[in-house]
Amino acid sequence: MSGLFDTIGQKAETLTSVSAPNGADGVEAGEEENQKIVEEIESLCMNCHENGMTRLLLTKIPYFREIILMSFSCDKCGFHNNEIQPAGTVQLKGSHYELRLTDMADFERQVVKSDAATVKFIELDVEVPAGRGQFTNIEGLLSHIIDDLEASQEERKKQTPEVYAKLEEVITKGRAMLAGQAFPFRMSVDDPTGNSFITPDVRDGVGKWEKREYLRSPEQNEELGLSNTVTTGLDKDGNIVPDQIYQFPASCPGCMHPCNTNMKMVDIPHFRQVVLMSTTCEDCGYKSNDVKTGGEIPDKGRKVSLRVTSQRDLSRDILKSESCALECPELKLSVNPGTLGGRFTTVEGLLTQVRNDLRSQIFEADWGAGGAVPAVAAQGGDSLQKEERDRWTAFFDGLDAAIKGEREFTVVLVDPLASSYVQSLADDPTQPDSQITIEEYNRTAEEEEELGLTDMKVEDYADDAGPEKEDGGGGDD
Repeated sequence: MSGLFDTIGQKAETLTSVSAPNGADGVEAGEEENQKIVEEIESLCMNCHENGMTRLLLTKIPYFREIILMSFSCDKCGFHNNEIQPAGTVQLKGSHYELRLTDMADFERQVVKSDAATVKFIELDVEVPAGRGQFTNIEGLLSHIIDDLEASQEERKKQTPEVYAKLEEVITKGRAMLAGQAFPFRMSVDDPTGNSFITPDVRDGVGKWEKREYLRSPEQNEELGLSNTVTTGLDKDGNIVPDQIYQFPASCPGCMHPCNTNMKMVDIPHFRQVVLMSTTCEDCGYKSNDVKTGGEIPDKGRKVSLRVTSQRDLSRDILKSESCALECPELKLSVNPGTLGGRFTTVEGLLTQVRNDLRSQIFEADWGAGGAVPAVAAQGGDSLQKEERDRWTAFFDGLDAAIKGEREFTVVLVDPLASSYVQSLADDPTQPDSQITIEEYNRTAEEEEELGLTDMKVEDYADDAGPEKEDGGGGDD
């Protein structure tokens, strides 16, 4: 099976070798049939019910994983169809991608849309529900949507003029987007199976490209044909004692088998209480760790900057909450809020996780604790351009040097909920650490909206319910 998921370039080399006459390159005639780049299967045409041809190609997508490309064509009626399916199984978590398009080059980014994914162009207010899987780019995806909307406009104009007028506005706006006249705008892909993708770029800054993983809801598991088990509480009283480990039954998000979740409340000195949660499944090997902070929502956000100058600084404890954005300007690293979830680890551990997660996406490989780069994976796939590959390689080289303590850099945590923390190494805990800078700032309107604070009301909320009727019945006198 090792050669089953070769890249397109590797399969092309194989195709070249088997295309030569027998004896010219030492390939036996019997081997040629087994090394075809495309599998062909005669199948029924759903349009004319005659036999057509389905072609299957198993390959890898750079930054992503193995997929199956399927193409059907019928010589009898001319019907053709293209589709994509993931070659693997449903992932342990669902995934949500969002891209902010700012120039024409963003239209060229590849998009993998599985048959369970929902695509939305946010400013256009158009959503494509789950359906046929596609492997295309953003331009092709948006063009296909606009073309579909235009297809029946003439009939709508006669039968439902009001619907025609509203769709015409959407089509006009969509055409302006395709022409590059409506930047910036956003598009998202939400996939409960975790098998969809939007290609990132090494030059993406905060707010440009975002990936967020999430646990599927019971309804989503049911739609995907996965059973689910309702978890129980900690104990009958629900009390949590600090520094005590609690274990309670749960269901694995990956295989749905019973497993255990461990939970512990920890007091961080000079900060607050946090809850550490860890889930491990012995059946499929699924592991997850998360950190939750509690307490009241502060009036202001907080920006914490740490200057890392030695190996000692790499060993500092660091708490990155789920709402926190991480930046290292010298390393050209930026991590959007929600991307890594909540993490309580060391500076070295946090950077190592970021490095391994990015490498596994960009170079399609599994990385050990040492972070060694296999020679084949370092090529990044045949469709990864040399200039782009060089940029990623330079980026990872700088990140590796920082993790080894070979270069100085700054870690910046920007948290609108002020729930993130960096350990102080000052001799006197009451005095500030010279390498740590803490700034409070007023949250922006966008941050308030994203955190759900705009419409939150915690005082006099009963007044909004309106006066109650004194007679309680409201009947006739």
